Amino acid sequence: MRHMDRRALLRSLGVSAVSVGLALGCGPLRTASAAERKPNIIFILVDDLGWAELGCYGNTFNETPNLDAMAKQGMRFTNAYAAAPVCSPTRAALMTGQYPARVGITNYLEARDEKFLSPEYVTLNEALKARGYKTGLIGKWHLTGDYDQKRGEPALHGWDEVICSETSYIAGGKYFHPYFFMKDVKARKEGEYLTDRLNAEAIDFIVRHKSQPFFLYLSHYAVHTALAAKRDMINKYKGKPGAGRRKNNPTLAAMIESVDQGVGGMLAKLKALGIDRHTIVVFTSDNGGEHRVTSNAPLRGGKSELYEGGIRVPLIVRWPGVVSRARVCNAPVSTIDFFPTFLEIAGGGPLPDQPCDGESLVPLLMHSGSLKRKALFWHYPLDKPHFLGGRSSGAVREGDFKLVDFYDTGEMELYDLAADPGEERNLVHTMPGKALVLRQVLRASHGRFAVREQNSGDSR
Repeated sequence: MRHMDRRALLRSLGVSAVSVGLALGCGPLRTASAAERKPNIIFILVDDLGWAELGCYGNTFNETPNLDAMAKQGMRFTNAYAAAPVCSPTRAALMTGQYPARVGITNYLEARDEKFLSPEYVTLNEALKARGYKTGLIGKWHLTGDYDQKRGEPALHGWDEVICSETSYIAGGKYFHPYFFMKDVKARKEGEYLTDRLNAEAIDFIVRHKSQPFFLYLSHYAVHTALAAKRDMINKYKGKPGAGRRKNNPTLAAMIESVDQGVGGMLAKLKALGIDRHTIVVFTSDNGGEHRVTSNAPLRGGKSELYEGGIRVPLIVRWPGVVSRARVCNAPVSTIDFFPTFLEIAGGGPLPDQPCDGESLVPLLMHSGSLKRKALFWHYPLDKPHFLGGRSSGAVREGDFKLVDFYDTGEMELYDLAADPGEERNLVHTMPGKALVLRQVLRASHGRFAVREQNSGDSR
């Protein structure tokens, strides 16, 4: 997509849209008038948060009362997937609605990386901005590429506001001020904790834009290693039964509680401003938990691997009056689905001339239908094993069956996730025909989704 074509596309999206109620055509939104403002969208992404870390997903050590309440007030997904087992590809998928392979970002981006998210893409925030939304990024971006060249920095992607987002490589990160990867950020108080700062910035953004539709992307640096939390909260968890086991990590638990407190503060502010029923809040993670600091049990593996522990993530959606309370959805969904979902909620369809691999989740959210696709795909080529143990591989989930295809050795592993969610029983020798069919489906997807290894700067 050439630069002028992209701008023309953005202009074409700026026409007045029908109300969300008419666009969705179902549920309690039917009564919405054309003049009623579109719903606000808050997307909260946590870094390296495993599927089993929240109370509403069965964790009995970590304390997440606000997220647990959010799940009771909305929908919790049991088979939600990150588009990749590491950071940057998942974030590229969120911004474009495309599989990471199509974008050309299939591994995390390094400090001098030649790959980056090209400004030639119409990103999610730009598509929503063209539909009348005020847009804000708070926190981690990790799609810039080489930080000296800055070819993919968020400023080039049309955000109205970019707040507390890294301007140099974050490496292992730092959670207490001063932040070496954001040298221009001044602390609001002595000993400032980064997660608290991002939570406060999110509330400020909500207050400033309470009178207009807004899209807020709150992208936490937590709970990426190296772990660090407030001392009093760490001590609280050190005193709990079972503390010190790998699954029960006091520092990780304290970090998660700080994230949870921020969710509670935002939900309370939405209610106080009278806009909670006009706001959809989505909470999820960019990949599974890191095995050095936690266990993703009952799922196998962790970050950097295409086993369930590396790619299955928590997903909670709250939208009062639209999404029924305390619903559980078992349908397999992916990061790529948020782009078309939010565009539909904003009152419009897919972008012309820019492919979208995701599918709108609106039928699931409104309990009015199911998804049409048959399979989800992952493409994760590596020149050498990831330092956390991940191998060059691909995967496909079709129905309850999942195939992992190891590119480095040619081996295959086949699992029935309904009967064996922990991926303990490899069925490749007992069901070789099924394995070969799924491998063919997976490898055919490489052509279908335009797998490429370099960022061409062309979104097509």
